[in-house]
Amino acid sequence: MSDQKIDSGKRTWIIASGCAGVVGTAAAAIPFVSSFEPSERARAEGGPVEVDVSALKPGEKMTVKWRGKPVWLIKRTPEQLAELPKVDAELADPKSLRKPDELTPVYARNEYRSRKPDLLVVVGICTHLGCSPGDKFVPGPQPSLPNDWPGGFLCPCHGSTFDMAGRVFKDKPAPDNLEVPPYMYLTDSRLVIGDDKKA
Repeated sequence: MSDQKIDSGKRTWIIASGCAGVVGTAAAAIPFVSSFEPSERARAEGGPVEVDVSALKPGEKMTVKWRGKPVWLIKRTPEQLAELPKVDAELADPKSLRKPDELTPVYARNEYRSRKPDLLVVVGICTHLGCSPGDKFVPGPQPSLPNDWPGGFLCPCHGSTFDMAGRVFKDKPAPDNLEVPPYMYLTDSRLVIGDDKKA
């Protein structure tokens, strides 16, 4: 019987070694497991983004990132707004009726495609193959554009053109208007992009 007994010193040593092994394994596993959590940057890119447009002047554009996409905020001039109804007959979807729930929220299904006429908020990705159109705000003839160009955007990849409300012109590769993301005003100069539900 005495051969089968483990002395108390060995027992204490075995228990201590086992506990140290468990603690060491847990300590090594914590950084490994936490590496699977999304980073602060990834969490921020997925959530709503607050934007201050108080410094944005008429005719200027700013870009913010939301969900990894460029979102353009453009302060349109009175002249640019006046041109919008004049090009309706040249547009593929002037009233934004195609895919309305997917591309244009209810509050942007108007002539300006925006909550307020002067500020356009659109995702800066062409609806054809995902390229980013360039700014062509200046009206008139210029390379790759018609002589009566009213101002808007030109996608350099395949030549799709959009007006100053992000509406695509007819007979272009892009099938749809630029997407209007969900957004709302917090104040006259602060917006939230990615959320349009007031609490």
